[in-house]
Amino acid sequence: MIPLAISDIAWATTGPAPSVTEVDSHTSAKADGDTVSATAGGVVVFDTSKNGSGTSAGTVTSSSSWTPPACYYAPKYTPKELEAEMQQVWSSSAPSHEWILGSQNYFVNGDPYKDFNKDKADKGYWWDSYVTAGREGDPAAQDCDKRPFWVDKGDAPPADVPQAVTPEMLAQLAYAEIRVPSTKVDLAPDGTTKVNLPTWAWLDAAKFKPVSVTARVPLLGIEATTTAEPVSLKIDPGTGDAVTYPASGACQLNADKSIGEPYVKGKADETPPCGVKYLRSSGDGSYQLKATVTWKIHWTGTGVNRERSLPDGTFGADQDVVVQEIQSINR
Repeated sequence: MIPLAISDIAWATTGPAPSVTEVDSHTSAKADGDTVSATAGGVVVFDTSKNGSGTSAGTVTSSSSWTPPACYYAPKYTPKELEAEMQQVWSSSAPSHEWILGSQNYFVNGDPYKDFNKDKADKGYWWDSYVTAGREGDPAAQDCDKRPFWVDKGDAPPADVPQAVTPEMLAQLAYAEIRVPSTKVDLAPDGTTKVNLPTWAWLDAAKFKPVSVTARVPLLGIEATTTAEPVSLKIDPGTGDAVTYPASGACQLNADKSIGEPYVKGKADETPPCGVKYLRSSGDGSYQLKATVTWKIHWTGTGVNRERSLPDGTFGADQDVVVQEIQSINR
């Protein structure tokens, strides 16, 4: 059963009140008689079976200032659960008398709800805020500061609650769960190259397939799947004494979904479609070549008949490249 806790009682405007943050734990949820039950408090279920995996997989970062939501509203209490929770709060010494009277009017005395909506116990749920896992210290997590509110089954949440869980909100939450493969690129020469010698770079299509995460609220029968697809590779040589191919350093996706082109013997005099040429030795050390992949992200879900876009995401990794002072080499 959901732990009986009112999340972040920021609406206790007069006098101190208990402050409990409830974090969605990504687990199953269902309705069962007089309880809204969920393992360890989660209401959103994440299917990550098609996500990137392995120790080198990482989280994509939005290429804009947008971030997935730090908090949201979703079903949390039945009338009996909320009554038990509020009785516990009211009997504590923390809330002020004014706050207690205000909340009793709100939940019990008809302004706007009467007796916790017990007469509608099988017709809906009390919604309250959750904090997205991993965002507990984010100031944006305090944006969900409304009192718990009632939503009838089958009804949309109030239009004035932008953080209410919807398929679009689920898509944004799934975005935060996306994990993509490491962006270590194949290089030729690999690891050690020469001054003024073009180094070819590429990513195998088999290693960079689309990944996706599905987020569901079983209690509401809604879901959304967010998918990330690699679209380009950005090469940063790690020094200003270098030339990238192409000049922008941005290598585009090929028709077969690979990026760049593997070097094969006999192409020593050709310009790689994706790569770098170092103009100065790295001395006794190495340069940190950074390869960053841009992922196009889109989603679809309940009630959505076409793919919708979310901001592109990026994920990069560094790798050592030793550059030696030799002007030419036979391949």
